[in-house]
Parts: sequence; structure tokens; C-alpha cells
Amino acid sequence: MDNLTHTLTAVALSHAGLRRKTRFATLTLIAAANLPDLDIVSRLWGSVTYLKYHRGFTHSILGVSLLAFLLAWTVCFLGRKAKPKSGPPLSLRWLLILAWIGTASHLLMDFTNSYGVRPFLPFSSRWYAWDIMFIFDPLLLLLLCLGLGLPTLLRLVSEEVGARKSRPAWGAVFSLCALLSLWGLRDVAHRRVLGFLEAHTYSEQDPLRVGAFPSPVSPFEWTGVVETDAVYNVLPANALADDVDPRSAQQFHKPEASPALDAALNTRTGRIFMDFAKFPWAQTEENGEGFNVQIRDLRFYTNYGGSGFLAEIEMDKALRVRSESFSFRAPDRDAPGR
Repeated sequence: MDNLTHTLTAVALSHAGLRRKTRFATLTLIAAANLPDLDIVSRLWGSVTYLKYHRGFTHSILGVSLLAFLLAWTVCFLGRKAKPKSGPPLSLRWLLILAWIGTASHLLMDFTNSYGVRPFLPFSSRWYAWDIMFIFDPLLLLLLCLGLGLPTLLRLVSEEVGARKSRPAWGAVFSLCALLSLWGLRDVAHRRVLGFLEAHTYSEQDPLRVGAFPSPVSPFEWTGVVETDAVYNVLPANALADDVDPRSAQQFHKPEASPALDAALNTRTGRIFMDFAKFPWAQTEENGEGFNVQIRDLRFYTNYGGSGFLAEIEMDKALRVRSESFSFRAPDRDAPGR
């Protein structure tokens, strides 16, 4: 999820009652909820390196636990030097608990989207993804802002008219309940769409694997990806409908094996991308100077115009690599055709 959503979730956890446990509770929760994304420094070495290390060890169970431990001790050490004006006493035990809650919330929220996490690093590099949330969900962000902002607004109005101050905890509880409810709604819709996709044949071929990936706005609109022996089928799906229409699928034929494709997959970019991709689809084009190989992950190809996560390898006639690159957003000119 985006960092604003992580931050607002941490604020909601704090205002729901955790901020009364120790001094610097809110600060600790906010820092912890964003700390796993420190792997963004790998971007300094290029997008391929970032793809390799993003949501790596800092997004594992062991990683978030170590980060929580370091954060809690740091806050405790610095907090002892500050003179408290009011509030609860400083508690290392509660700082450790809150820091772990914050980092664990980051791991859980990132698990809900299609990018996924590798929670068992360094022992296993397997990716896990719930596939129910878009990486930036405007509806969730709206619910969090509403739950946290409305009580503050009402409190300011009540103070203006001289009413007794009220605690805004109900807004934080509403925000957290709304988050869980949205997860539940999207999970039910996701399972329903997967059932639709599995119930059909595609060009007289049975599905080998299916996936359903969320839209950025509606919890009922999905993009289905169905792998068969020969092709990947990408089609729209609506959880409120009675079924999906296999005839509406856009087909991406699997490439034939070739020395150029094998050479591209053996490059550093190819290996890193294939380790990440769930539905990889490759195109090989021969030109006057050599070969151009493009590889996409069809999880991130949508029927409303989006196409991203593109690895591109240029080679000469002797299959020597001339260039290799990766981009999270593929340019429109490279969008696959029907």
C-alpha cells in the first residue's frame, strides 16, 4: 500500500487506545508503519535492483521484528532525554509492542495487494499475495480520512459552541472497522470472480491457473487472467454479474522457445523479473541489428488501459546483450495489441 494509507492506519491504531500506553506511542506507530519501506534506497542502483530488493527482507516476519526492536530502543533512548510535560510514562515494553504492531501492519497491508510480500525471507523467497487490494486504494483512503477527520471537525464545532469535549476514539475505531470490512467485501468478491474464471474453457482449453486482480476504485470490478496450455487470457470480470464471458478475453499467445528468448531470460534483468512475475508473457522481435525481447507480468495488465512491469532486453545477432532495463510503467507505444 502507499505510505499515506500506512500512516493513517497507524494514526487510527494510536487513537483507538494505544496512545495511552506510553509516551511517544503515536510517533512510534507512524514510524514503524513506514519503516519497512526503507528498502527504497535500493532504487539508487536502478529499477532492476529495486525490483530485486523491494519487499524483501524488510518486509519479512524476521525483518519487521528486527526493525521494531531497533526502533523501540531508539525511541526509548532518545525519549529518556526529553522532559515530559504530561501523558503516560515512557515504557520500553510498550514501545516494543507498538513498534511491532506498526511494522506488522505494514507487512499485512502489503500482503493484501497483487505485488505481494516474501514473509519467510531469508529462509524462503516465495512470494505471497492476497490479491484483493489495489496498491493505492482511493476508497480505503477516503474511509480512513473520514473516520479520523470527522471527529476532529465535530470536536472543533462543539468547542466553538461551548459543548463538552469528547474523545475522538470512535472515529479511529470506525476507520479500523471500515478497513476490515473492505477487506472482507473484496475477499468475497475475489473468490466469486475466481469461481467464474475456473468454470469455463477458453478456446476449448481448460484453465491451468487463474488469477483475479483488483481495479483501483470499485471492489466489484476485476481483471481476470487465465493461463491455458497455449495462451494467457485477460478478461474483465464483475463480481455482481452472474458470470464472465470467455469470448471477451484478450489472448496473449505463449512464445515459442528460441535461443534469443533463452538468452534474454538468462540476463540479470530476466532472472530477477522471472523470479518476481506470476504470469510472465514474452515477445521476441528480430530486427536488422539483432533481437528485442520484452517480458511483462500480466497481473499488471488491465482491460481499462493499464500496462506496466516491463522488462526489455536488446541483443545483437550473436545474442550479446546491448542493453537491459526494467520499468514499472510501460510506455503506451509498447502496450500489447489484441
